[in-house]
Amino acid sequence: MNEKSSTLPLPAPLLEDTLPLSASLVEGPSFSRLLVVDDQPINIQALYQIFHGDHEVFMATNGQQALEFCQQDPPDLILLDVMMPNMDGLEVCRRLKAHPLTREVPVIFVTAQESPDEETHALEAGAVDFITKPVNPAVVRARVRTHLTLKRQADLLRSLAFVDGLTGVANRRRFDDSLQREWRRSRRNGASLALLLMDVDHFKQFNDCYGHLVGDSCLQTVAGALKANMGRSHDLAARYGGEEFACLLPETHLAGALAKAEELRQAVQALNIPHALSSIATVVTISIGVTAVVPMMNLSPDQLLSAADEQLYKAKRSGRNRVCGVDIHHS
Repeated sequence: MNEKSSTLPLPAPLLEDTLPLSASLVEGPSFSRLLVVDDQPINIQALYQIFHGDHEVFMATNGQQALEFCQQDPPDLILLDVMMPNMDGLEVCRRLKAHPLTREVPVIFVTAQESPDEETHALEAGAVDFITKPVNPAVVRARVRTHLTLKRQADLLRSLAFVDGLTGVANRRRFDDSLQREWRRSRRNGASLALLLMDVDHFKQFNDCYGHLVGDSCLQTVAGALKANMGRSHDLAARYGGEEFACLLPETHLAGALAKAEELRQAVQALNIPHALSSIATVVTISIGVTAVVPMMNLSPDQLLSAADEQLYKAKRSGRNRVCGVDIHHS
């Protein structure tokens, strides 16, 4: 099979397809996204039959195709053949482990090669396991289950580094990573991506009046209200820095983002946190800048951030405690 071959006529998702956003965020031990890479259709079919009932199974018939798929949306685990034309599995594995986006994805070699040297080469390339063909369904299921469990545990530990220590919402690092990931996904799907940047109004005066401990408590309460009102599991509320927060809303057009921003503004005001030094209200309020865009090749995530920041500045300049927004395509 030559390098130009793409997907196989099997009842599994094609590489050109993308998992629905809601499905891609399903959690739990029984649901994962597996990528099977083999140049022989019969081998892919065998693994598909083993896993398709419990997992979302994708397929690639050559190394380059596998690498391209993984750069778009990394799977949870890869089952990889060693002997393939043009680029063998060992080289594919090395490239996966060299890239930060796919470095943590476990790779299991499934191959007809049985020599100890081949197994050593596979492990040195970065694989977590080595299974010989023909596979025993019970054995390969057990090993995949074990490595998926280990990956979830590692992911959980890593996720602790993405939580803001004060407020408990996502931190700036998590937000930046999510923005890059959702930008790629939205560009691939032709979906609108919305961003909200918000600032607690006159927060310096709040700290001056009530002290930093009460100021910290205020930020915690505001963050809790933002997170509680996100609505969808794939929406993200994050602390962007100081008293500034950000919300990322995938698959959301400007009208929906403006509505969500107004909902958040009202939710924070309804907390009724006293603010004696505010010039606009007797309680803590927020100003919000909103923007939305369907990502294209001539745009970047930085432009989305810049547009949202401009709208936040506009909201502050217009009197604070309000929402201002723009669609980048129409700005």
